[in-house]
Amino acid sequence: MELGTYFELEVSFGESELLAYILAVLYLALGLTALVQLIRIQLRLPEYGWTTQKVFHLLNVMCLFARGALFFIFPDKWLVNIADPPTRPLFYYVAFLLPGQIYFTTYTLLILFWAEIYHQARSLPLKHLRPAFFACNAVVYAVPLAISIAQQKELADHNDHARSVLKIAMAGVMCAVWLSAAAGFVFYGGRLFVMLRRFPLESKGRRKKLQEVGMVAGVSTTSFVVRAGLFATLAFVKTSLYTQFAYFLVVEIIPVAIILLVLRKLPPKRTADGYHAIR
Repeated sequence: MELGTYFELEVSFGESELLAYILAVLYLALGLTALVQLIRIQLRLPEYGWTTQKVFHLLNVMCLFARGALFFIFPDKWLVNIADPPTRPLFYYVAFLLPGQIYFTTYTLLILFWAEIYHQARSLPLKHLRPAFFACNAVVYAVPLAISIAQQKELADHNDHARSVLKIAMAGVMCAVWLSAAAGFVFYGGRLFVMLRRFPLESKGRRKKLQEVGMVAGVSTTSFVVRAGLFATLAFVKTSLYTQFAYFLVVEIIPVAIILLVLRKLPPKRTADGYHAIR
């Protein structure tokens, strides 16, 4: 190997590790922020069980710490060429897809919360909302796992054509998952926003709640649409080091930071309504 080529490889490997550690620090910092917020909410409302707000922050902690651990433990293995079938499908699922699925659950939980508020305000039936939420999430976890297991089998059988087909199927499923979340934010976030705008102008907290719903819905919708678009592109185009770094930064780190900032306000010490325990 020529010295110039060796030097380029060393620099590239060093840059890969550096970017991995940067991502790890950012994810763990956000995870610590979500954990502190969860503790503050628990201290404010110790008499309540697992409210929607508490579960939201707990899921954020799980997702963010999982991502941070990945980049710290595997700083030399986080680069995945999405354009090719993974050489270790189950590792790829656990390390890369599973935290993304937890991310999906975290933010669709907000959609469920808004949907329940909207249905209650409009006196609409809401018994079907939670079963639909759990069924949707079960599918989101089960289908990619099944595809990953099939990829592992075809890898052992050296069936490259089947692996390519499964790669396309995985890309299609994950893009559909992200777009369905974006559609949920547009549908229920938009409806709740319009409903809040119709409240009397003198309603206490109306402006702040409007800003909160509008900001969270807008940021979440944008991040899920961008995520689907980037994932679809990267599935058929070979990626660079900085493209993958930008992917995690744009579709997870920045949106989570904004939403945690928007939802930083603690609930009142005593609330009879508005916080629904996840049973």
